[in-house]
Amino acid sequence: MLFDVTRSELTDIFGEDRLAILPATTFPPPSADTEGARLLQTVGVPTGTLWLREPDEDSGRLPLVQGVVDAEDEWPVIGWLLHAHLALDPGSGKVYAFDADEESVQELHTDASSLVQVTLRFQRLLEEFTFSGDDGDEEADFERLEREVERIRQETSSIDPLPFQDDETVWSMVGEEIAAGQRFKGNSPGARSLHG
Repeated sequence: MLFDVTRSELTDIFGEDRLAILPATTFPPPSADTEGARLLQTVGVPTGTLWLREPDEDSGRLPLVQGVVDAEDEWPVIGWLLHAHLALDPGSGKVYAFDADEESVQELHTDASSLVQVTLRFQRLLEEFTFSGDDGDEEADFERLEREVERIRQETSSIDPLPFQDDETVWSMVGEEIAAGQRFKGNSPGARSLHG
């Protein structure tokens, strides 16, 4: 794993009720015991920016990527981010983003720990960032927010270049939305200070 992420670290930041996991039974048998699947089963991800996929009601399993890529292994669809389905390649451990409308696929993460790390960092920024609330400082607030997004991009890219490899990746688009003040929800400090 590229990043050292633990369940206790996520729990300390978000609380137990804000973390989602994918039980082992939702994965196809050959992929349930892979490193990426185990991480999603035991550590999980914070909810909000990324949503983990619900298993099929009838089978209790995650849907599989079919007809989009020629894969020897069964790739379970593990989540949803912005406009893309996320799938785990159990063989390589990579996470891929699929845009069904454009019928495109891109490597998004070298492994599942990178997915958890980027989700953690952006969700934490959305939860903890505060705007000054002073209209005169609004430009400075957005510059500060943009610097935080860029810091996440740089620090992630130094370990895993895939999430922000260009401006077209799903995470690059999420970062742009956050830097523009979007995605601050509910009663987070950022939403309260941005929207009053």
